[in-house]
Amino acid sequence: APAQTPEPPAAAEGAALRERFVALRRQPEASPFHAPLFLQAKETESRVQGDVYALLELPYREARPALERIDDWCRILILHINVKYCRPSEAGSRKALTVGLAPKYEQSLSSVNWARFAVQTVAANDDYLQVVLRAASGPFGTSDYLMSVELVPFEGRSLLHLSYGYSYGAAANLAMQTYLATLGRNKGGFTVVSRQADGEPVYGNGLRGVIERNVMRYYFAFDAYLGAQRRPPPDRLLKSLQDWFDATERYPRQLREVTRSEYLDMKLREFERQQTTAAPQ
Repeated sequence: APAQTPEPPAAAEGAALRERFVALRRQPEASPFHAPLFLQAKETESRVQGDVYALLELPYREARPALERIDDWCRILILHINVKYCRPSEAGSRKALTVGLAPKYEQSLSSVNWARFAVQTVAANDDYLQVVLRAASGPFGTSDYLMSVELVPFEGRSLLHLSYGYSYGAAANLAMQTYLATLGRNKGGFTVVSRQADGEPVYGNGLRGVIERNVMRYYFAFDAYLGAQRRPPPDRLLKSLQDWFDATERYPRQLREVTRSEYLDMKLREFERQQTTAAPQ
């Protein structure tokens, strides 16, 4: 009998992603997001990671080009309330993003924390796309940042898998515990850990709650940006900003930080700054 030809790696990865999503949709518990959207998170002694699986309305052939262009990544990431600056760079085949991170309010570039992400397009064809960002270090002693985006065509739309995680040591853990005891004490993640007497959910917090909130903010950035691609180019920025804010407002306990006008005014200025101000060396 003739030997079977092994499936190409990209085709196998795309098939595996579709299978995982189908399995998630078959779970007996309904998605808490009331949409084809699933969130998973895990925490170990030194690392946290969040994964989002979601079905996007934009067809794959229209969504893929935006995720292949490094300039578009900065237009996506800047939607996140804690991303204050993003500038791409290319040197031969090497691509990178210089990203400034800070709390929710507007910050000068001298006050932000910097991370430099190496960007790698692992696969890009008519059936599967994967782009991976890695940074050796980040704010408060965090390290080994990894953001991976997979995209495949699915039911005439695009199936997205976003994975985001980082490692932390004692200094980062102390800084996070301080945040959780102060500014983050009234927040929660998306995982329901118990119920009150009246049936209202009690959400977990801690580092798992932090990563759940963060990966959802990044997911909403991808969803909002890709959703605005059918608008004329001059309208896309404002549309994606409005859609990101509207998406986060559906989960005020977890994601509300500022008012709509504060967010829009701040982000429009930050976007202009990243277009006109060079990244620090």
